[in-house]
Amino acid sequence: MASSYCDFVQNAGKDSIHRPYHDNEYGFPLHSDDELFARLVLEINQAGLSWQTILNKKDNFFKAFDNFNIDKVARYSDKKREKLLQDAGIIRNRLKIDAAISNAKAIKQIQKEHGSFKAWLDMNHPKSKEEWVKLFKLTFRFTGGEIVNEFLMSTGYLPGAHVESCPIYKKVAKQKPMWMKK
Repeated sequence: MASSYCDFVQNAGKDSIHRPYHDNEYGFPLHSDDELFARLVLEINQAGLSWQTILNKKDNFFKAFDNFNIDKVARYSDKKREKLLQDAGIIRNRLKIDAAISNAKAIKQIQKEHGSFKAWLDMNHPKSKEEWVKLFKLTFRFTGGEIVNEFLMSTGYLPGAHVESCPIYKKVAKQKPMWMKK
């Protein structure tokens, strides 16, 4: 059986950069569209890299992407895109930066049609991982199976963020609405 993130964090020790994320963010439901967008962009940027790299650059990402304000990111100009490509504090990958901007525009359309990104996610829950991946690939850029799985697991839409023996497991479960526990 593969090791869980909980086991990894436990073995990494109390001073690991993973600990605060594991204990306070991973698997917990997010409520604002900007928070959900931020998590999606961070998961996209993790592709091909370690999660530790993303955690180390997380504050830089929030600064560079205007706190992941969807309205602002959707309006980014070519000049802003070039500025992001020069920002050593983030992952300087043109495809990932373009995906962030494109996905902000896609979320704006979702908001127009469904009220919010969260409402759209809630409306589509529950789905299997495969169904989610298909939906995300139709809707967003740079959203392969692993990215979609981690995004949905890290935001509580798919199970598996924590093993049942993890002390955070019950904390996460208490925060999920009843309909989401299916």
